[in-house]
Amino acid sequence: MSRDTILIIEDERNLVNGLRDALEHHGYAVLAAEDGEEGLEVALSGRPDLILLDLMLPGIDGVDLCRLLRRRGVQVPIIMLTARSQEGDKVLGLDAGADDYVTKPFGVAELLARVRAQLRRRDEQAGAPPERVEIGGAVVDLRAFVVYRDDQRHELTEREIALLRLLLAHPHEVIPRDRLLDEVWGIGAYPTARTVDTFIYRLRQKIEADSQQPRHLLTVRGVGYKFVP
Repeated sequence: MSRDTILIIEDERNLVNGLRDALEHHGYAVLAAEDGEEGLEVALSGRPDLILLDLMLPGIDGVDLCRLLRRRGVQVPIIMLTARSQEGDKVLGLDAGADDYVTKPFGVAELLARVRAQLRRRDEQAGAPPERVEIGGAVVDLRAFVVYRDDQRHELTEREIALLRLLLAHPHEVIPRDRLLDEVWGIGAYPTARTVDTFIYRLRQKIEADSQQPRHLLTVRGVGYKFVP
């Protein structure tokens, strides 16, 4: 299963353990380091997709480590974690190359939302899927919100298009239902996981040759869905 890897550089072991559990539960792979020197080594060798970096670290502190990582060519998103809340500290971290800043104590849900936002921005910068794609024998026009299959034209809703775009942007990657809910319906919305199932069912009816035996929009039981070209 293809999944993003998050590196946690933090010297509070209880916090690291809690973050590891939350991130792994949401489908991420996790690396960890307890000080600046180890963090630099793991960041360069482990090739993480995002870094959670504590500002107050033993050895190389978070600000200096952030600058060093950027000088070494590490361009993945970096979210600073710190107990400090003064505006000057935030500016210092952002000026060093951090992409976002979270002040302790923070809620896990908020941090996960910020992680998803940074990874989504990374994916958008890397390039979105083409506006017209072929999935099996179906041709999907993402801009016109339509699917053509077997000489039939099927309309797609805005939500269906958003859901399909997210899956197309991550081929072969299992995307958990809660991530699909957050990114398609929004963090402030309150649909259920069953809502995702319903929308996937509708997409299969319009795209798959046999919606009862799908080949492209696949269920990963207990986790979510993935797109297979």
